[in-house]
Amino acid sequence: MGKTDELSKQKAYRLFDSGDINKMEAGTLKGLRQIHKYLFDGLYDFAGRVRTKNISKGSFRFASSLYLKESLDKIEKMPEASFDDIIKKYVEINIAHPFMEGNGRSGRIWLDLILKKNLKKCVDWQCVDKTAYLQAMERSPVNDLEIKTLLQNALTDKINERETFIKGIEQSYYYEEHE
Repeated sequence: MGKTDELSKQKAYRLFDSGDINKMEAGTLKGLRQIHKYLFDGLYDFAGRVRTKNISKGSFRFASSLYLKESLDKIEKMPEASFDDIIKKYVEINIAHPFMEGNGRSGRIWLDLILKKNLKKCVDWQCVDKTAYLQAMERSPVNDLEIKTLLQNALTDKINERETFIKGIEQSYYYEEHE
């Protein structure tokens, strides 16, 4: 793990320990930007700022920067009444990939805040296999059933426990390690 990742991970721990996580807006672009800025402020000059360049991963191109604001506005208005609604919103924010870096780590915290607010649940990320998760997310723009099933099987009601959050952060950063 690089120095930037380690510093960001320490900020993620502090997000919970300081109580600042309770100040983040659940389900809004503002909330996602708050999380990203918190994790990456001082590490990336674009912390908390929506990207203005096009990006891709492998052969997949994320939402065009030209239409990103419009896309993010639509995502923000998506319903959050059910687990299925929330996962659809999560998949869409992943497709949008609003930041140059740090989308996965910010997005997973954002997802847990939405689940906590609306369902009184969060994902126990240590129960989610890295390979299965990454493959399910890669396929989610075409079919989100796999990611729904994977995450639904890992839901917990331990939404305010430090151990759940900390182990989730560790798993989240593990997902981002390049092999």
